[in-house]
Amino acid sequence: MQIMASPAGLVGLGLCFLVLVVEPLGAYGSSRGSLGGIDGAAAPVINGICATSVTTHGYECQEYEVKTQDGYILNMQRIPEGRVGGSGGGNKKQPVLIQHGVLVDGMTWLLNSPEQNLPMILADKGFDVWIANTRGTRFCRQHVSLDPAHPEFWDWSWDELVTYDLPAVFDFVFNHTGQKIHYIGHSLGTLIGLASFSEGHQADKLKSAAFLSPIAYLSHMKTALGVLAARAFVGEITTMFGIAEFNPKGQEASVFLKALCDYPGVDCYDLVSAITGKNCCLNTSTVDLFLKNEPQSTASKNMVHLAQTVRDGIIKKFDYGRPDYNLMHYGEDRPPVYNISNIPRDLPIFVSYGGQDALSDVEDVELLLDHLKFHDVNKLSVQYVKDYAHADFIMGINAKDIVYNQVVQFFKYQQ
Repeated sequence: MQIMASPAGLVGLGLCFLVLVVEPLGAYGSSRGSLGGIDGAAAPVINGICATSVTTHGYECQEYEVKTQDGYILNMQRIPEGRVGGSGGGNKKQPVLIQHGVLVDGMTWLLNSPEQNLPMILADKGFDVWIANTRGTRFCRQHVSLDPAHPEFWDWSWDELVTYDLPAVFDFVFNHTGQKIHYIGHSLGTLIGLASFSEGHQADKLKSAAFLSPIAYLSHMKTALGVLAARAFVGEITTMFGIAEFNPKGQEASVFLKALCDYPGVDCYDLVSAITGKNCCLNTSTVDLFLKNEPQSTASKNMVHLAQTVRDGIIKKFDYGRPDYNLMHYGEDRPPVYNISNIPRDLPIFVSYGGQDALSDVEDVELLLDHLKFHDVNKLSVQYVKDYAHADFIMGINAKDIVYNQVVQFFKYQQ
């Protein structure tokens, strides 16, 4: 299906998918607008995700704020029941936590109709659905002391999402529900989940995990534009931008992408396919809605860290580029590696990946699966979707029939 969009829109969409590629810490939370503890009633956010994308379809939706141990205030949404569910039953339902990828926020799960998007499908199937949003996105630009206008606010990579953001939202959901949590990640959401679970975090709160279009190893990424972008981020990002916030809608990012597209052999005519692979199942109205809401900012340091993963072919903590700097941060001259093989072998895992995905490439996913080769056989389910590329897993019009029903069945099997 050919997707048409304005050149400016394509810049945003292309950048959005450009790299869609510790001890558990306590979370402190309150409902937005409330001064009480985590048991306070949730308050609505004007023009927030609940108001614009959930309650308009007849679902109950609550907005919460969650404070991380390093002071970032994260926005979360909760859909406690389906449209026909009885009231007051949210705490008795099995909780599911859904984590988006890089350069987007939780809105990206809600772009299709209620019958086609994952959170509402799960709610209608009897789950208590929680949608996470990472630091730096539009509703997560608060901190107890730092201002997003200052570089210090953006001094983080996906290491901090593993160390602070994910434990905070897990603790918050667990404290509200008292139940172990099903986890769903897409793209970067899979990377931080894999890294976290490999270090034993969330083990006492995690019931199972579903990884859609998993990003772990990126050394076989096939697009010339993606590889070139990764090299640029590693080698030139600090001098190219001189800024801590990477804003895909900003002038610097547009200039960056244009410079990449001018390289010989890079075809940016169909930018979406050039980055993600040929998505089979997007429609124009969904893409238009996407472009009205995404992409979101992230830290330039986060983009550099992702690019390091492409360059080095291993999953490790942020490389500061000098042995003495690494020694200062880690106590050793090289960044520690996240060992995926250490994920508990009895953790129920569902993996779904696409044959046309240029970011979560088949060879890289097979390498990930090889690291899980000693996983309990009856605890690992793998789905291969021949025609799917990266964006189909979150915006595909047939994702319900092909992927989401399988996720629901997998979760219910764990009950």
